[in-house]
Amino acid sequence: MTVKAVKMPCTAPNVYTKVPDGGWGWTIAFAFFFVEALTYGIIKSFGVFFNDLMESFDETNSRISWIISICVFVQTFTAPLSTVLSNRFGHRFVVMAGGVLISTGMVIASFARTVVDMYVTIGVISGLGYCLSFLPTVTILSQYFDKRRSLVTAVASTGECFAVFSFAPAITALKEQIGWRYSLLSVGVLQLSIVVCGSLLRPIIIKEQEEVKVQPPEEPTETKYMLENEQTRTSIESIDSGVEITTSPSNVPGNTKAEPKSDEPKEHVQILVENNSTPPEPKTKLLDFSVMRDYSFICYAFFGLFATLGFFAPSLYIIPLSLSLGISKDHSAYILSAMAIAEVFGRISAGWVLNKKPIRKIYIELICVVLLSVALFAFPFASEFWGLMTCSIFFGFMLGTVAGTHIPLLAEDDVVGIAKMSSAAGVYVFIQSLAGLAGPPLAGVLVDTTQNYSSAFYSCAAGMVLGAVFLSLVRPCKAGLCHHHQQQRTEESAAEVVPDLPDDFIEMDIGKAENSGKGCDGVA
Repeated sequence: MTVKAVKMPCTAPNVYTKVPDGGWGWTIAFAFFFVEALTYGIIKSFGVFFNDLMESFDETNSRISWIISICVFVQTFTAPLSTVLSNRFGHRFVVMAGGVLISTGMVIASFARTVVDMYVTIGVISGLGYCLSFLPTVTILSQYFDKRRSLVTAVASTGECFAVFSFAPAITALKEQIGWRYSLLSVGVLQLSIVVCGSLLRPIIIKEQEEVKVQPPEEPTETKYMLENEQTRTSIESIDSGVEITTSPSNVPGNTKAEPKSDEPKEHVQILVENNSTPPEPKTKLLDFSVMRDYSFICYAFFGLFATLGFFAPSLYIIPLSLSLGISKDHSAYILSAMAIAEVFGRISAGWVLNKKPIRKIYIELICVVLLSVALFAFPFASEFWGLMTCSIFFGFMLGTVAGTHIPLLAEDDVVGIAKMSSAAGVYVFIQSLAGLAGPPLAGVLVDTTQNYSSAFYSCAAGMVLGAVFLSLVRPCKAGLCHHHQQQRTEESAAEVVPDLPDDFIEMDIGKAENSGKGCDGVA
């Protein structure tokens, strides 16, 4: 198999005859690991600054928590913008620009004087940077892998979990030495390394290898003009016999003023391009909203909308729930750490299972979502440390199986396929933003109303159950309910395909049509 088609400089796209399932994709996976750590890892570790911000700004916990809520909302709400910019300027430039925005927001936030300044710097500026950095990276990683896509994406996404496990104690120790402002400044400088990760994202072009027809040797020019004269004398006989000798001066190389005889492309006379030239990139729509007409994608988008309700709230309320049950702060922190470690194993396990062939990945995802709902319903029944620890480990493991695969699963044919992965991911994450913004406040309202932290987990479980219902409809919509529409589109596309006819046959028909038209004009 020829993997690489042409040799090009490092700034040009990688051209393959088929999905490489490796190659430069391993470098992309390495970059995605650190992008995940420096985006979602920092967001989940930001809680170490909460008490310092409350004391410095003299604000309540709810007002400080809006910093991350706004950041997550902007990150997901601007996902279509990330898709448009990636299709227009390329993934590399967009990710590098996102890294600059993230670092700028964090550095400016270290000099903030009010919580509103934090809303703008971390919430809006860094939030936009998180979107521009994360989504293009996971999109281009999916394009480099096919058979190993699920496993590689799941393993690379563990950067978030390792970051939560390592950044939180490191930042805490750093705060004790230099204070929270300089610690936040150091985090912003560290996030500037996303620019380096973005520079490694070389675009990929999959170009199928075509059979090239060798051009027959040209005849001398004198012979061609002699044949042209012969054609002039025997034009009537050519019409009767259906044979035309196409050797007029319009076919002589170098005569650029001659008009072609037909609009049909003649691929057999194209001049081959040198191997070291860069092939033209195919034109791509900036944002393909046609995915919104795909019923399977609509169901999958509703799955993401409701499932997001259960992604963030448990991590926010597990420590308050444990404290309300009389568990110490140290043991409560152990519960959160165990959840992060279990999530690592969940992501890797899901990638390993989904990498098996043959397997219907959408059904494996459905099983994981159902088990995740069970884990959420189990939290309110825990009454002591080991009960919460067991629920947290189970929840963390199942959360890893879903969180690490729900976006890459868009590339599967059961949803939209790899061709529309970029646009689908932008629309999908945009829809998720609504639940990402409403989820934590909704859980907070229920807690304030009932004075019981268990109600937050019930709301998350209810959302996850609704997500499982819509996820179960994805495959039937793709295979059954929409089969008729897909069959019509297939027939239309098949009708547009022109059969590969012999060259002489095409020339005969064109010549016949032209000469017949001339004959009719002469009679008239």
